[in-house]
Amino acid sequence: MDLDAFVAVHSPEWARLDQLARRSKLTGAEVDELVTLYQRTATHLSLIRSKAPDPTLAIKLSSTIARARAAVAGGHEPFWRELGRFFGRSFPAAVYRARWQSSAAALITVAIGIVVAVWIMHDARVEATLGSQAGIEQYVNHSFESYYSDYNSASFALHVWTNNAFVAAMCIIFGITGVGVAQVIWSNAVNLGVAAGLMIAHGHGPLFFGLILPHGLLELTAVFVAAGSGWRLFWSWIDPGPLPRSQALAREGRAMFTVALGLVLVLAVSGVLEGFVTPSPLPTWARIALGVVVWAGFIAYVGYFGRRAERAGLIGDLDRELAGDVAPVAG
Repeated sequence: MDLDAFVAVHSPEWARLDQLARRSKLTGAEVDELVTLYQRTATHLSLIRSKAPDPTLAIKLSSTIARARAAVAGGHEPFWRELGRFFGRSFPAAVYRARWQSSAAALITVAIGIVVAVWIMHDARVEATLGSQAGIEQYVNHSFESYYSDYNSASFALHVWTNNAFVAAMCIIFGITGVGVAQVIWSNAVNLGVAAGLMIAHGHGPLFFGLILPHGLLELTAVFVAAGSGWRLFWSWIDPGPLPRSQALAREGRAMFTVALGLVLVLAVSGVLEGFVTPSPLPTWARIALGVVVWAGFIAYVGYFGRRAERAGLIGDLDRELAGDVAPVAG
């Protein structure tokens, strides 16, 4: 094949294709022309690669064809726009939709924690079952506080983030069982109640709340959100509503993983608070205030954007074109 002659004959078509592919608006006739030239140029590129390889020309035509393909089929949206849609609509919609289940998880945790703490504070026999007197003294006078300051802040924040993400993941993974979420909530609440009961019983209540609240408000809220989403998944196969059970499960499962992705960032922020703010030399009131501000910001964000998304009919599911087709359901 005479490459120079081939280029001389077809270069006007390639130039025209490149011109059309760069336009933002096309008429119907121009769209037809674009498609035709796209197909021809793709064939030309194949011939050049097989008959007369020319790397420079192949790269140029490949770029033109890629631009034309995007014009014909539509290109992907910029990453920043998809990210904005996720945090502005999908994630808050999924969290807001599970608000009542998440609130139930919070109330259950607080109730169990208070009962366990009060029990330990008023019954020395219960405290005795938790360890030796020397071990408990070591815990309340040293270990509880040093836990937040004995390690490098960055490493500790990463460790905390990983641990909390694991707890949230357990709520999501075992959400379909219902019982698995309850077990995670129970374990978390009992551990919190034991720590509170021991610290308060030994006169370290202010220290306990001064160390827990700066990061704990956001951290526990993330766990409650994960639990609420897990319970929604569980309920979707108990009561799927008008949808077939498989479709209801699929829809809630996709929304649940939207929550899981968003909580990665929420728990990262919580880990930063626990690693850098909780052990910092700031006054206790300042550390707690910072934690409250971050927590209130998250609640306000979910409330505002989640309510807007719910009014728009969003539930945190994938876009319709990504979720896949489903069989029609009788009304």
